[in-house]
Amino acid sequence: MSTFQDYVDTFDNESGYLNWAAFGPLSPSVREEVFADADLLGNGRPSSLSLVWERVGQAQEVVAELLGGDADDVTLQPSSTHGLMHALYGLSGAVIASTAEFPSVSLTLERASTASDRALTPRWITPDDGRVTPDAVAEALDDEVTALAVSHVDFRTGYRVDLAALREAIGPDRLLIVDAVQSFGVIDVDYSAADVVVGHGYKWLRAGRGSAFAWFSPRARERISPCSPGSPGPRPPACSWTSSPRPRHRPGRTRSAARTPSRRVASRSGCATCATPASPRSRSASPSTSTPCSRSPTATASR
Repeated sequence: MSTFQDYVDTFDNESGYLNWAAFGPLSPSVREEVFADADLLGNGRPSSLSLVWERVGQAQEVVAELLGGDADDVTLQPSSTHGLMHALYGLSGAVIASTAEFPSVSLTLERASTASDRALTPRWITPDDGRVTPDAVAEALDDEVTALAVSHVDFRTGYRVDLAALREAIGPDRLLIVDAVQSFGVIDVDYSAADVVVGHGYKWLRAGRGSAFAWFSPRARERISPCSPGSPGPRPPACSWTSSPRPRHRPGRTRSAARTPSRRVASRSGCATCATPASPRSRSASPSTSTPCSRSPTATASR
């Protein structure tokens, strides 16, 4: 039996399923690993936790291989929207984006602008048929533009942007931020033109929700000021949750309420983006997942 046939045989879902651009049914190997990890996490042994923790590095290496980059430049995220938030909330200047973009791009850009008190401003373009072409981008360029945010494949039409041509249009000094959710894992792409690439494994990779990532080039990391890099990484002093004062219990307040930082207390941490302390990872995020600020786009915009 050929290797290709082995792969074909893993598609054990009902025949005729064609909605892969919306959701890819989990592969047998993913289901097996999820159940195995759940068993390991169920006993709480340090050795079991270490085995599960190793999945983080493995996932980073797989994503890096598909991107053609280094595993150290890959961060794991609960959704691609979280990755976009880490990119856009750390920028200033004008960011070009199409009015026809998926909400994970447009809403995140708009709310990053609000959170930054307009230090970051959207530069909306409305190209013909929603196609973000080099000519459409070039018309919007000026000295205030610092980045272009674009979906690699349009979620409505399937139009695929030319990343190399867009890079040439914006020049070497602006960031190219790419949402690759609709294409990652099914199209062979040269991502070297991009500075930030976010994607997710729940579609073409059949890896399920919570398997998103964000890749940041060295140039992007120099330009972007993250609010929270995640617990395993370096913590900017302005956003470190360890620097927030511990709330004291007051008469008439429950213990649980006393443990929840108020906005007044949170503002003392000095987060430049939202005046709230970065919180530890939550929900389905992996151990290396960065958790965004509390004034982030709602979950309804994530993918």
